[in-house]
Amino acid sequence: MESDEASAARARHATADFLTKVCPWVDADAVMLVVSELVSNAVKHTAGWWRLRVQAFQSRLVVEIDDTSEVLPAPRTPNLDGGGGMGWHMVQQLATRVEVRRRAEGKTVCAIWMRAEAVPGQ
Repeated sequence: MESDEASAARARHATADFLTKVCPWVDADAVMLVVSELVSNAVKHTAGWWRLRVQAFQSRLVVEIDDTSEVLPAPRTPNLDGGGGMGWHMVQQLATRVEVRRRAEGKTVCAIWMRAEAVPGQ
């Protein structure tokens, strides 16, 4: 099944609902910006399906998106005239940690938020 923009809207709505119920400690605005960016990029740059997973553990929130594109995210020089290039920088700044893993059929982008008291040195 291919994922489309309608399923992207459902993914964002489900994430917002999950955050409210399960992760009241997280900066929901930051997470939603990252989810929107990752889902939008998957819709735009992936010819096949994509899947979003949002999971909470004791002191962390994990947002993962799998897609069928083998092209890894890379920073671009931002174009302030509306040409983009800011998304990947934003994802890396808003999440505590970001990981990209290759899979047999594409990749997984993982954004992780740690609960403030769980981050060493804070």
